Amino acid sequence: MKRRYLLQSLAAAPLAVGSARLFAAPAAGSRFLLVFLRGAYDCCSLLVPTSSSFYYESRPDIAIARPGADASAALALNADWGLHPVLRDSIYPIYQRGELALVPFAGTNDTTRSHFETQDTIEMGQPLAGAHNYHSGFMNRLAGVVSGAAPMAFTAQVPLSMQGKVQVANMALAVVGRSAIDAHQSQLIASMYQGNALASRVHEGFAVRDQVMGDLQAEMKASGRNAVSTRGFGAEARRIARLMADRYNIGFVDVGGWDTHVNQGGAQGYLANRLGELGQGLAAFAQELGPAWQDTTVVVVSEFGRTFRQNGNHGTDHGHGTVYWVLGGSVRGGRIAGEQVRVEQATLFQNRDYPVLNEYRAVLAGLFARQFGLGAGQLGQVFADVKPRDIGLV
Repeated sequence: MKRRYLLQSLAAAPLAVGSARLFAAPAAGSRFLLVFLRGAYDCCSLLVPTSSSFYYESRPDIAIARPGADASAALALNADWGLHPVLRDSIYPIYQRGELALVPFAGTNDTTRSHFETQDTIEMGQPLAGAHNYHSGFMNRLAGVVSGAAPMAFTAQVPLSMQGKVQVANMALAVVGRSAIDAHQSQLIASMYQGNALASRVHEGFAVRDQVMGDLQAEMKASGRNAVSTRGFGAEARRIARLMADRYNIGFVDVGGWDTHVNQGGAQGYLANRLGELGQGLAAFAQELGPAWQDTTVVVVSEFGRTFRQNGNHGTDHGHGTVYWVLGGSVRGGRIAGEQVRVEQATLFQNRDYPVLNEYRAVLAGLFARQFGLGAGQLGQVFADVKPRDIGLV
């Protein structure tokens, strides 16, 4: 039998959500942002199993060195795990402040290893068996049960996770240029939808665009005096933070470019650059929120992990279990959370990947129960046929 252990004394157990147990009311203005890394990032380069000799045997060219004086070595988190060194000035301080928990061996039980199918599986949040509703995402269902929910997708199109009965505004913020539609044209378009079911969504879309354009003008004026960079995820994350601080409390954004079959790199290289940009963006998001960070939770997910062993092209291939990031001012962080196993050949899934021990729907249901004060009936609407698990994230 595989020996399982917890690095923290808190056990991961089913969460009681019946009438016999009451949860504290969620904090006023509580916010939740889901960051989806599309392409399946290599979690073994983010959260490095530094105590595993098997890791270093399996990745002779791309492994991150054990913690040490070298700047390219992993940043020690505890006796078993380290963090990628490119996150030294962005994510590592958040972890040290106790505002970041990392959940290894996380994901879905979908084993297709197909990017698109598994992304859809996660975004729908429905049981694997049986018929699926491709117009009902779990984030939309969450918005349907959270009191005062104001959802927003920071994407060019409404993602599957945000599709459903609740109207969801959307706008891509990564690259925002001068609008091709002026104020007069906006009024004409809005008048076309007057009295229509889509009228409120059209009006809100133009309002969001105007706010973002105003923010961008402020950034341009600040050029040369601590100006916000217009490159990378950092600028986008700051815009998201401003909108979530003032207007929205349930958000979604996706970041692509994580499919590293060839020349993935180690402490430096393609993946390191991507992780660095992501880390800077998340740190900027936290900074921009200011006091609102205390009531905000960010969860970073990906469709699956990657093969534990490197391939012949100095990269990694499609895997199974991955590592989720959970950040926020009220997160019980500074630790590795959830159920875990020793990282060795005997504990790999199908002798190639991390297993999934922390099923994502159960983990998120436990988080939503705590953060939003949801009861059993409400959680059942978000994730049907799931027993929530409280792994002490908030």
